[in-house]
Amino acid sequence: MTTTPESEGELRPMLRLAVPVVLAEMGWFAMSIVDTVMVGPLGPSAIGAVGTGGILFMTLMVFGFGTLLALDTFVSQNFGAGRIDECHRWLFAGLQLAALLAVALMVVAQIGVASLPYVGFHPDLLPELTAYTELLVWSAPPLFAYVVCRRYLQAMNLVRPIMIALVAANIMNAFVNWVLIYGNLGAPALGVVGAAWATVASRIVLAGSLFAVIVYQERQRPSGLHDVPFVWDGPRVWQLFRLGWPAAVQITLEVGVFAAASALAGRIAPLAAAANQVVLNIAGFIFMIPFGLSSAAAVRVGQAVGRRDALGMRRAGWTALGIASTVMVLSAVMFFTIPETLIRVYSSDPSVIELGVVLLFICSVFQLFDGLQTVTTGALRGLGDTRTPMVFNLIGHWVIGLPIGYALCFSYGWGVAGLWTGLSIGLILIGASLLLVWWHKSTHVEYAHD
Repeated sequence: MTTTPESEGELRPMLRLAVPVVLAEMGWFAMSIVDTVMVGPLGPSAIGAVGTGGILFMTLMVFGFGTLLALDTFVSQNFGAGRIDECHRWLFAGLQLAALLAVALMVVAQIGVASLPYVGFHPDLLPELTAYTELLVWSAPPLFAYVVCRRYLQAMNLVRPIMIALVAANIMNAFVNWVLIYGNLGAPALGVVGAAWATVASRIVLAGSLFAVIVYQERQRPSGLHDVPFVWDGPRVWQLFRLGWPAAVQITLEVGVFAAASALAGRIAPLAAAANQVVLNIAGFIFMIPFGLSSAAAVRVGQAVGRRDALGMRRAGWTALGIASTVMVLSAVMFFTIPETLIRVYSSDPSVIELGVVLLFICSVFQLFDGLQTVTTGALRGLGDTRTPMVFNLIGHWVIGLPIGYALCFSYGWGVAGLWTGLSIGLILIGASLLLVWWHKSTHVEYAHD
């Protein structure tokens, strides 16, 4: 990676913040993979129940995650300004908003679970899918509490505890899965319900451990948590929601377009659906790197804004973009040169491998732009701008990318490759456009200390 004058001096602190965050994102992604793998011996219906239930749950919960991203902006800017007491107030407001979101989304989720019999799932899949999802819904409160504590710690440069907590939660999740799915150590064999219990328990541990870290870290500060009353703070909760909902919509739009593509792939043939899912898993795992860098960019940019340091703000954003560009170019080369090796991790079916190679080639084309759009979204969030990425994602994915993909797939006979070509066009447009927005906004911000 080449450096510029504006990135000198920023690379080390950016990596120090970003590496644990990226590893945490990968750990989070790995947890769902472990659940699916560990129910594998129970048969296809168990795999389908855990995989489908997890996707349905996360597709709904991602709106809450996105809304709570607003904590990056408020906590990092106040931390940069030296206002620790304000950081505490935003933490409490985040927990209050998380409680509201958890209740609202749990109600929606329960309605969704009750609607599963009318969606058309296979009768062999439906009972286990319902049982798994009903219990998984109860993991929402600790999950949102974990998200709040994590955003708070990241914004104050305390990232190692997050990584450690996720490693511990992954180990615990795998162990409880082993005990409850198959009835080891004298426990009842609960099957997919055991997997759901393991997930709920792991998320409770995640939230509790990070809150314990916060209490431990704050006990000796001049303005500790005990100095800030935990009272209902409606104006702050509203500020968080007002800044966060565009980020929530943006993430929902991005997740939703790939979910829609998966649904459309399922209309083509089982082969198309299988290859699509394999490539989504591969690309999704790599995507955790720029996604983690996006969080680091939001924090470093926000802290510089709090210090009124325009040069530091620009350095932070461009350094994160440089790291992401390097990683995504390397991943594109990997997708292009060893696609069969990557796909064989998931499937040895020659037809799946053949189609997967084509899809990974298309992925290699948009990897750089996917990284750019993700990190610029984080950098703009650090500036307090969450609406621009939302609008660009709406237009790029849903007005341009998906309609083109649909036409190429069904009207021009390109199949699932047509869907991915349309998604690729949308991502390229979004990435290039948001990069220009970041360049313009970061260039035109000046402070007295610049």
